[in-house]
Amino acid sequence: MPVIHRHSGYVLTDHRIAVPLDHDDPGGRTIEMFAREVVAADRAAADLPWLVYLEGGPGHRAPRAFPGWLERASRDYRVVLVDQRGTGLSTPATRQTLTGLDDPVGYLRHFRADSIVRDAELLRAHLAGERPWTVLGQSFGGFCALTYLSLAPDGLREVMIAGGLPSLTASPYEVYLAAYPRVLAHNEQFFARYPGDQEAAARVVDHLREHEVRLPGGDRLTPRRFQTVGITFGQQGRLDTLHHLLEDAFAGNGELSDMFLRRVDAVVSFAEHPLYALLHEAIYCQGEESAWAAQRALGEFPEFDLERGGPVRFTGEMIFPWLFEEDPALAPLRSYAERLAAYSSWPDLYDLDRLARNTVPVAAVIYHDDMYVEREHSLRTAEMVGGLTYWITNEYAHDGLSRGPGALDRLIGMVRS
Repeated sequence: MPVIHRHSGYVLTDHRIAVPLDHDDPGGRTIEMFAREVVAADRAAADLPWLVYLEGGPGHRAPRAFPGWLERASRDYRVVLVDQRGTGLSTPATRQTLTGLDDPVGYLRHFRADSIVRDAELLRAHLAGERPWTVLGQSFGGFCALTYLSLAPDGLREVMIAGGLPSLTASPYEVYLAAYPRVLAHNEQFFARYPGDQEAAARVVDHLREHEVRLPGGDRLTPRRFQTVGITFGQQGRLDTLHHLLEDAFAGNGELSDMFLRRVDAVVSFAEHPLYALLHEAIYCQGEESAWAAQRALGEFPEFDLERGGPVRFTGEMIFPWLFEEDPALAPLRSYAERLAAYSSWPDLYDLDRLARNTVPVAAVIYHDDMYVEREHSLRTAEMVGGLTYWITNEYAHDGLSRGPGALDRLIGMVRS
């Protein structure tokens, strides 16, 4: 029986269904899928169309707090917040669960967008029957939406995408060659706003070189791991957040402060979303291996090399092989990551012909200064998908959807016009 809660003017209904691990083997092993239905309390009995929200990531669960767009969505839809397979309450994939499997790498090959879409189709049948529903995809959720249009367009009423139009053809290496310049641009923006932080960042790196500093969990904070705090640069207000972090870096005795180490740990640890690290490059693979694409592309950008003596530059959402040595949440998964990076039989995620012939209404917002998704890739993809209209803006950062009702309100207007 579904579990029902009432909170903040909403009725929340929790659903759990079994889905095949491998959708090509429906009689084989199953895993559990969790989704939370959300409807405005005063519309709980109304016959509303369904909207399924696909979170960014990969490897991030659906939001538990009410996101900024939800009030707007709940005026018109019965909203479904999905924990994508392996996340949240959907049979989680973590170091604790994966290390007990007979074939963890074979298991993980079923956690990309194609499997997520097939899960969603089973959930749609369970909740909405034959009625098609609307997809709202944030970031990686937008990637999944394009896979949905490729695999099961009959299940879709309309599609809205926020910061999630990837290249349909680029290799992982090409994705990261395009990503590093965007990250450098965000570094320049940061240090232009806070020029004094250049010295502060260098002081932290020098201290980490000279001392063995431990994070609250006991693992070591190395200079290159500290560099990865730039992963948050592309979100609204996170330039200021890093500035405030550096302001509090040192305690009065010249050691790195407990406050600083606690906040850094919250950014650099993958304990909450190990699938993000394991599958981040695999989400771009179509018939090729990733071969640690971000690490290979890094060689083209010496600005990030801490040993060259230049100013400190922070990296973005790149996953490096050494993370599986330095992060305790990832260290037990190192051999799986190596094998996934070497795997070359990934199926295609997008059907270019079907996307070109698409008749499902699609609206997308492209963030002009998006650090995570290459703007030119998004624009090319927008031209390759039939029925897609887009809005390009520098009003929002990558997380613009969560900043209030504005972005979603415009997307709804676009998809309906």
